[in-house]
Amino acid sequence: MGATVDWLRTTTPGLLVLCGLAIAVLLIAIIKVKLEPFVALLLTGLVLALAAGLPVAEIVGTPLKAGESLLETGFGAILGHIAVIIGLGTVLGAILERSGGADVLTDKLLRVFGEKGAPVAMGLLGLIFGIPVFFDIGIFVLAPLVYVAAKRGGRSLVLYAMPMLAGLSMTHAFLPPHPGPVALGGLLGVSLGWLIIMGFVCGIPGFIAAGIMWGTYIGKRVQVDVPKEFVPLEPDGATESEGVTGSGGSGGTAVLTKSPPSVALIGAIIAIPLVLILGATFGYQLLDQDSAVLQVLTFFGTPAVALLITVLVAFYVLGIRRGSTVQELSTITAESLKPVGMVLLVVGAGAFFGKVISATGIGTALADTMSAAGLPVIVLAYLISCGLRIAQGSATVAIVTTGGIVAPLVADQGYSQMAIALIAMAIAAGSIILSHVNDGGFWIIAKYFNMTVKQTLQTWTVLETILSVVSFAVAALLFAIV
Repeated sequence: MGATVDWLRTTTPGLLVLCGLAIAVLLIAIIKVKLEPFVALLLTGLVLALAAGLPVAEIVGTPLKAGESLLETGFGAILGHIAVIIGLGTVLGAILERSGGADVLTDKLLRVFGEKGAPVAMGLLGLIFGIPVFFDIGIFVLAPLVYVAAKRGGRSLVLYAMPMLAGLSMTHAFLPPHPGPVALGGLLGVSLGWLIIMGFVCGIPGFIAAGIMWGTYIGKRVQVDVPKEFVPLEPDGATESEGVTGSGGSGGTAVLTKSPPSVALIGAIIAIPLVLILGATFGYQLLDQDSAVLQVLTFFGTPAVALLITVLVAFYVLGIRRGSTVQELSTITAESLKPVGMVLLVVGAGAFFGKVISATGIGTALADTMSAAGLPVIVLAYLISCGLRIAQGSATVAIVTTGGIVAPLVADQGYSQMAIALIAMAIAAGSIILSHVNDGGFWIIAKYFNMTVKQTLQTWTVLETILSVVSFAVAALLFAIV
């Protein structure tokens, strides 16, 4: 027995077996036992640390000093990086929703693209509105607008829903301030500016292939009608492009008022954090490190500061200037932040699990095995993320767990920020592949778009797989070049 334990703790094959068993236990706990991912990740991390023979003081600290323990540093390091960003991003999305911004964008896009181009308009709507809004909230807010477009066009709901869903999924997987990409920035040590750039570069081709090309193809072959109870009611005297109500994903209902915000205003607000963050990223590359201009760019381009500025701007131009009170804005803020707690706990527990993997030496053993097999790190990252996604369903869990496993392989290898960002994109791409019945989003989509399980597998599951494969292919090609 002692020889077996020593083999598990000290040899490369043993450490790999230990890692495999830990991941298997994690998946069983989530899938079979139905344990919350937060609890499952925390429990599995602690068991793995003990099984690997790590000292208790290193795992949880001592009664007098716990600040340097794996438990606290695993949670603290990543939450310190992402908590403010995710919180502010959520508040921004809620303000944009309540102001009627989604309705304004929809109306404008439908007028520009016309009836035949309505599916493309829906895709762009998902792509634009998905930047500041969580995936499921995006569905709740935009679904009624898709119903209206499908009712006007008289064609399958699938034709209009798939492009919109592709846009939401792409931004959720590849772009900050969404939890996965932000967590990868902290785990892999890559700036959010590079993640934004590579997110667009890798994600847009996947969006076009999955949302526009596949969405158009499958939308003509799977007929789904818009049920009467799903069509939003329109006030007397309003046209179908006026008075459209959202479902209020963050609580309440977003309604177009007599003086809705302009498309240019909504676009400018969404662009503020992207411009500030990218300004800091490029300034760091191009300016002297002691430059006063760089200091200004760095301060305002820090993601938390950039988003805080954007939220304050949105509070004023979309709220106070249009008659809202500070009390009403505070209520919206409080309501929007309620779902954030569990997201942060899952991300923190995933980071702790990855920290344990790193401390046990499993990461080094995995790196040695990968080098011997000649498997590029970007391929390994994608395959691990795919496996976790398919097995347990959550994209966020797949991202943070894979990020923790891959982080030791990236550290001290001399990779450029662009190369690390591409590895992050590979992880993000793997985290969305093959959405099926163990994914909560699968059932939300089936419900909101009136599809059977078979139809959802034919449409949404294939869409996610195309988005994943094409985006990874772009990331891998660029990684090989750089």
